[in-house]
Amino acid sequence: MKATRNPTANDFGKSDNRPFRNDAEKKAKSLKGSISRRLFLGKSLAMGAGTIGAGLLANASLASEISRPRPTPGPRPTPGRGGLTAGDAALLRFPAALELLEADFWIQYNELGGVQDNEVPGGTGNEAYTEAIEVLDEDMPVYIHDNTDDEITHHTFLNAYLESKGADPVNLDPFRTLMGSTATGVNPDLIGRRLTNLTQLTIDTSWWTRYRDDSHNPDLDPNFTFPQAVPTLGVNQHTAIPRTDADTTDANFLQAIANTAAFHFPTIEQGGNSLYPALALRATREEVLRILISIGPTETMHFQTWSDKAGNAPPLTAVDPVTGVSVTFPDLEVDDELLNKSLIMPEPCPFLDRSLPIVSIIRPTKTGGVAMSTLQFLTDMGLFIGQSQAFFALMTQLAQDADHARHGGG
Repeated sequence: MKATRNPTANDFGKSDNRPFRNDAEKKAKSLKGSISRRLFLGKSLAMGAGTIGAGLLANASLASEISRPRPTPGPRPTPGRGGLTAGDAALLRFPAALELLEADFWIQYNELGGVQDNEVPGGTGNEAYTEAIEVLDEDMPVYIHDNTDDEITHHTFLNAYLESKGADPVNLDPFRTLMGSTATGVNPDLIGRRLTNLTQLTIDTSWWTRYRDDSHNPDLDPNFTFPQAVPTLGVNQHTAIPRTDADTTDANFLQAIANTAAFHFPTIEQGGNSLYPALALRATREEVLRILISIGPTETMHFQTWSDKAGNAPPLTAVDPVTGVSVTFPDLEVDDELLNKSLIMPEPCPFLDRSLPIVSIIRPTKTGGVAMSTLQFLTDMGLFIGQSQAFFALMTQLAQDADHARHGGG
């Protein structure tokens, strides 16, 4: 049967009848053979690359203009035929935007260190970076590929569902202006056309101890400071991918880059781990609830995988030859239960009320301002350094709309 192609915002086709390939076959393809290249971008508005996002700007009229979908042929369903409430649409539009952003940076990781195939095409792999990634686990390229594939399906589905209900999808194409890596292995068609910046990251690794702490929960202790697993990643700026081929010439520094990526992976995924259940509590329509509580657990699966692999990052100290910034990855094979790399299951912690027994849960899950908090977290990480004010205006509007949604509201 001929596979049907559903176009995505990235123009990556997702087949309804994709052939099975085992992991060994995928891995064998990672750095070999000719790779089909597809243009990541549709025609987008001519937008000037803007200033670094030092804050989140709320410009509703500008955001509304930019978020209008590109014209599509054929009739679209109207809200009167199974349409969504404004609140439920907002609860899906914000995750759709985040999944577009996630797909963008996972695609960058996949081009350099993952498996390039007909599910996630575009790069040719960087042998030195891939070998550094594989120090943590030999299956890392397959995991990177599969995580990338998942995020592409998430934003593709969310936008398609919104359109099927007569609601506007999210289009971030005008903001594909960031440079990204120019190292061997990247898709040359995408240089200068990225949404996210993986070369100037400040990574908060407090989630590591938060999930190992049996006495504190950020829902109950919002002012408690959880220790960082890798304190030096939480200050200054660090690259998680080789910026140029020059970054691959020093084996110790290249391993530090791979280690940085290894901690960035779970740092991102733990955010979705909490975001989806928090948003689900606001949903009115049962189908919207089903979507949120069905996608959310896949983020948890990603988080569990990457938190395990991050613990394998070899201890080292390296200095960035470009910025002079030093980073130290400690040995996490320790007896301290807050840091021990083997303790990857969520430790029980207080929940709802301290008079109740502790319980193993996802945390945090409080819903107040969760979307804006997520956006601020990603901004503080440096993921959007170089983005325009218009980008922050749109993302702020989407986050505010999601935070204003109420169960049973319009």
